[in-house]
Amino acid sequence: MKAEDVKKIAVIGAGDMGHGITAAFLMGGFAVAMRDIEQEYVDRGVAGIKRSFDRFKSRGKLSEEACADALARLSTTVDLAEAVKEADFVIEAIPEKLELKQSVFADLDKHAPEKAILATNTSNISVTDIASATKRADRVIGYHFFNPAVLMKLVEVIRGDQSSDESIQLGYDLAKKIGKVPVVVQKDSPGFIYNRVNEPTLLLLSKILETGSPTPEEFDAAFKPIMPMAPFELMDYVGIDIAVHGLNYFADVVSEEYKPSPALEAYLESGNLGKKTGKGFYDWSEGRPQIDLSKATTEYDPNHLVALQLNEATKLLEEGVAEDAAQIDLAMASGGGAPIGPFALGEGIGYSVLLEKLEEIHKKFPLDIFKATKTFKDKAAGS
Repeated sequence: MKAEDVKKIAVIGAGDMGHGITAAFLMGGFAVAMRDIEQEYVDRGVAGIKRSFDRFKSRGKLSEEACADALARLSTTVDLAEAVKEADFVIEAIPEKLELKQSVFADLDKHAPEKAILATNTSNISVTDIASATKRADRVIGYHFFNPAVLMKLVEVIRGDQSSDESIQLGYDLAKKIGKVPVVVQKDSPGFIYNRVNEPTLLLLSKILETGSPTPEEFDAAFKPIMPMAPFELMDYVGIDIAVHGLNYFADVVSEEYKPSPALEAYLESGNLGKKTGKGFYDWSEGRPQIDLSKATTEYDPNHLVALQLNEATKLLEEGVAEDAAQIDLAMASGGGAPIGPFALGEGIGYSVLLEKLEEIHKKFPLDIFKATKTFKDKAAGS
């Protein structure tokens, strides 16, 4: 099956990711069936799609006619079998719980047409483990959109251990057809590309909290002038609970060194989770916090974070997770809005400069995660 053969998409889950993915495919010209377990959730999803379309209309990016046409191609249901019965391509967008996803994929395998590709919008969980619940592992792929899915460009197209080349190519071509930037993840590995490259930064923040110096505001003040959201501010915005969950996941599947520090877990235990609760590292009760730039630490600078990203990116090359450095750079730039990725930054800043920054971090926190890879050292030696 090729992209031009795909007429009907089914999206399982109508939450933020589900309705965002649905909206993206509707705008791409596809008929989409969106399903959730309760009509209330479905209705919320439809309302979310309409809000997105209204924003596009207000900015002149979607006409009234195109909006009406898109909504006319949307069907909704709470019946999974009904949603997928004529689907060529099914995208699951439900909570990040392996057992739940496996249960849903077993049902999808039962009810979706034999030719249909089943894709999971997981951000971390093994695609191979999810596919094991089906009898069509060759037609199961990872399909990781970024939030908000209707706007963000990156889609990680992830190869499970048994995913066929045809299935991967179809996912890639469909993402391009709806205006996304697909990047193939060649090996089913925790965090795939984007989340994996960023996770050591989260670990560094966790360790800095443990030492008590610099404070989150002092650290962020050094980064705020060049970032829309500084690192601790961003963790607050996304949710400290999400950060702790991610670190614990990486501790389980990558290295115990990722285990969140007691200082970070204390925020979780206190219920101060960031913006969603009104308080975390900052007070959000009156809106976005004001970071005092005069408090900027001199202990850390942006090159420290570039060094961490670049080091982890070299691990992806060494492990065969990505085809080449260009694909990693494309993923990092498309997923986070940065102009260029870590390898391009390494060329521009200098690998030897960044190696020194990485070694400074490793000296403060002597963890294997922060230890320079052979690839990094070789690049620094050759620069």
